[in-house]
Order: sequence, then structure tokens, then C-alpha cells
Amino acid sequence: MRFGYWMPVFGGWLRNVADEGMNISWPYIRDLVVDSERHGFDLTLIAELNLNDIKGHRAPALDAWSLAPAVAAVTRTLELMLAVRPNYHSPAQTAKALSTLDTIAPGRLSLNVVSSWWKDEAAQYGAPFDLHDARYARTEEWLGVLRRLLTEDTVTHHGALYDFEAAILEPKPSRVPTVYMGGESPKAKEIISSYGDAYVMHGDPPEVIAGKVADLSKRRADAGREPMIFGVSGYVICRDTEEQAQAELDRILDVRSSPEAYASYRDFVEGSHLESEVTLREYSVSNRGLRAGLVGTPEQITARIRAYEEAGVDLMLLQFSPQHEEMARFGRDVITHY
Repeated sequence: MRFGYWMPVFGGWLRNVADEGMNISWPYIRDLVVDSERHGFDLTLIAELNLNDIKGHRAPALDAWSLAPAVAAVTRTLELMLAVRPNYHSPAQTAKALSTLDTIAPGRLSLNVVSSWWKDEAAQYGAPFDLHDARYARTEEWLGVLRRLLTEDTVTHHGALYDFEAAILEPKPSRVPTVYMGGESPKAKEIISSYGDAYVMHGDPPEVIAGKVADLSKRRADAGREPMIFGVSGYVICRDTEEQAQAELDRILDVRSSPEAYASYRDFVEGSHLESEVTLREYSVSNRGLRAGLVGTPEQITARIRAYEEAGVDLMLLQFSPQHEEMARFGRDVITHY
């Protein structure tokens, strides 16, 4: 099992807690990434959104591709998983950025390729926005061109979306970056099994994850490709006792602490067909982080991670708040004993 974490490019993960005791300043992020290697973390995901979908659109959000070189320069072992949305980036310019970053952090770069879903943000930033099937058609062509640029001497490509004539990319990176992807639709799984190297899932129970691992593994074998990496995303609340963990869970689920958050929650409930408690969990932590069930004592969390490992998971991609303190706790109480 490898342990990764989400870089706090949005200043936090909790929709009901305004001040999480963390921030987006470079000194905070620099110290976090340097210490994360000491705590035993293997990887960080640097997400790409121009608007903050957790704290509100007017809250700050950092740019992944501007932040990555600084993180690369101050770390030694950490894998940098850079999120990229094909509708925002040319495959050629992405390949050039990757080849340059590889000179700073040789062999430590990977990609989280996201088929963009946020129409309002695309409109604000003047980016093209594709509907679902067109979104994956773009991703498919984009990934094909990117891989060719990273591996071939000269690339000519005339496709539906991209045209390149005798393109040259030098230097080549020391290795082709691992491509991490997510998605639930049949089309998404088709693209992932054909073009991705790793499948990252929201934290459903281990028995559900085992079924998804089996499905993608079969698709992968049918396509004649090597086995995939499987990851699960989740939010961690690690405490000495169950009571302490539950108290923290209650705190982050309390929408009444913010009138604005509570109004947003009520809107969410009224438009949802889920049970109220489940809906509250879905709303309160970004990326449905509580689904993974990583709430409890170090022993309980370790047992849960073991269950994911038995289901075929290779990577836990985690969120914490406040991040610096909680990652240190998790490294000390879970990773070192795993």
C-alpha cells in the first residue's frame, strides 16, 4: 500500500468549517510537502480547478501547474500527481511542461487526467466545454497525442480536435508519467482501461471496491494491457478513542455553525433523493471523502485500509484537516505501524 494526500490548493476540505487552521501560502505548503516525506507519504495530488468549489467561488484557489515546480524543487522522493483537464491544455504544451518538470524531479511526475465537468468555470475562463461523450472523445485523442509526443522522435497527427505537423519534443522525460483517471460511466471505464495506468475511486465500502477492481482488471486483460494501479480517495479522522473521533465527525457535519452553509445544505437536501444523514456526509466534506470510513482509532483505520488492500487497492489518496497536524498524526500512528 502507498499513501498519498491531496495538496490543500483550496485552503481546506470542509464546507461547514470556515477556518480549518490551514492556508494556501507557500510557506505552509512548502513545510507540508517537506514534512510529508518524513511522515512516510509517497505521493501528492495537486488538483486543478480555477474556482474554489469548497469554500466558495470567491475564495482563493491555487493553480496546479504553477505550484508544481516549486513543490518539485523542495522534495526528494514525493511523486507529484498533476491534475490536468484536456479542454484547458494543449497536449503538446502539456508534454513540454512535463519534460521540463522532469529535469527538476526526474521520474517523479504523474498525471491525473480529468474529463472536465464544470460548465460554469469553463465559461468564466473561456475554455471549451464538452458534453459527456464528447468529453471522453477529447480525452482519448488528447492522451493518444500526449503519449506519442513523450515517446516518439517526430509526431504528425491530424485528428478531430488536434493537428500537429512534424512536432518535436525535447528533452524526453526520464519515464512516461503514470496516468491516473476516475469515472463511473461505461464510456469512462472504456477510456480508462484503454489509456489509463491507474483507476482512482471514491471510497465506497471495500466489498464494492473489490467489484470495481475486478471489472477494470478484466477490461484491462481483455485489452491486452498490463495490470492497473487501483486507488481509493478518503477523508481521515484519526483519534485516540472512538468517542474523540465521533466528536470531530459531529463538528465537521454541523451545518448549523454557518447560516450560509446551512442554507446551502437545505437546498442540497431538497434536491436529493438520499437519506438525510448520508446527504449531510456527502455535502460536508469535498470529494465524498467520508465514504471511505476512515474515522476512528489508529487500529480501526488500519483495519479498514487492510480491507481495501485485500480488495485490490494499491494507493490511499487522503484528505486531512488541519492538514499539517493531522498528516503528522497519521504518519506516526498509522503509516509507521502499517
